[in-house]
This record gives sequence, C-alpha cells and structure tokens, in this order.
Amino acid sequence: MLWTEGMQAKQEKSGHQMKILAIADHESKLLWDYFDKTRLEGIDLILSCGDLKAEYLSFLATFTHAPILYVHGNHDEKYVENPPGGCICIEDKVYVHEGVRIVGLGGSMRYRPGEYQYTQGQMYRRVLKMWWKIAFHRGFDILLTHSPAFEVNDGEDMAHRGFKAFRLLLDRYKPAYFVHGHVHLNYGANIPRLSSYKETQIINAHEKYIFEIDI
Repeated sequence: MLWTEGMQAKQEKSGHQMKILAIADHESKLLWDYFDKTRLEGIDLILSCGDLKAEYLSFLATFTHAPILYVHGNHDEKYVENPPGGCICIEDKVYVHEGVRIVGLGGSMRYRPGEYQYTQGQMYRRVLKMWWKIAFHRGFDILLTHSPAFEVNDGEDMAHRGFKAFRLLLDRYKPAYFVHGHVHLNYGANIPRLSSYKETQIINAHEKYIFEIDI
C-alpha cells in the first residue's frame, strides 16, 4: 500500500517543472540596483556559480522563499569571514531539492596563491571523494560549478581552463544540466550561453539565466 501511494505521488508530480535562476560572476542590476521583487516571482530555486558579492546573495535571500545554493568562485575569499546570509553552501555535497539532485564543486584552476583554486589532480581527488555520495543518490541531475569542463567552452589560459574531472562526471552520470560561470560571456563572441555535451545541456550562468527542469 505504501509503495502504491509513493508511485501515485510520483505520477502526480510528473510533468511539473522547477523554475531555476542561475547566477554568476556579475551582479545583475535588474536584481540589485533596480530591483523589483516581481522578477523573482515563480522562481523555485536559485543557483550561484560564484564570484558574486556575499551581500548580493544575502539581499536576494531576503526577497525570496526559494533556497539559494552556492559554490565558491576563485574571487570569493571574503566568504571565509563573511559568507552570504540565508544561503546554503553545497561544496562537495549532493543537495536534493524537491527530488532534484545537485552536485556542488566550486573553484577554478590554480593560477596564483589563494582560496578556492585547485590543480587538475586536486579536483580529481575532490570528485573521487564524492563517488559514494553520488552512488547513494543514484546519480544527479545538475552539476553546479564555478569553472567549465576541460575543452568544453573553457579558456586557453591557465586561469580559465576547465577541469578534466568534470568531464568524468558528465560521461559517467549524464546529468540533465551542467551549470557553471567563470568564463564571462563578454570575453568574446564565440562564448555560448547554451551548449551541449553528449546528453547534458550546458548553461553559462554569467550574470543571470532562467531555465526549467522536469521534476
């Protein structure tokens, strides 16, 4: 009987979509300087890919009931002393919201001393430590990072090179979405907002982007 009720609940949720606001790198004037709370209406979840002021995320948290999940960008050292209030850090976690499984892995390639920067080997080790968590949740639906994956819309310079470990995650688990920042859309006309890697839709969250996922 309990199994039947559970299956019925899943069927009732079938076809429903979660509306997600992804943000990264630049604070949107429409969401801060010229804020109108109606712009957050209907948003079910906010994902921050990093390099945003803690005050900006805290500000958004006061005007929405949607959870704000974040990972660190390479310029987020101030989060150590002043993390964004009312928000949830999901670094090295699988966070589940209304059935949507989100893996968080922030940071960039190490190109100078500082927090939230990693070598390829260090990111591999972070990902390896995630295997049991991902296995427990039977995969994941969204990969949330600051940096892109290696040779998938990344830069040629060390600071903006992507991580090979992210390719492993995409190849093995085939999540519906990979959301990242770090490579700003204003760096060049050849940087796409949307692209794909095999079965995964890739979103560059620079400033802001809204998308929907089936739940």
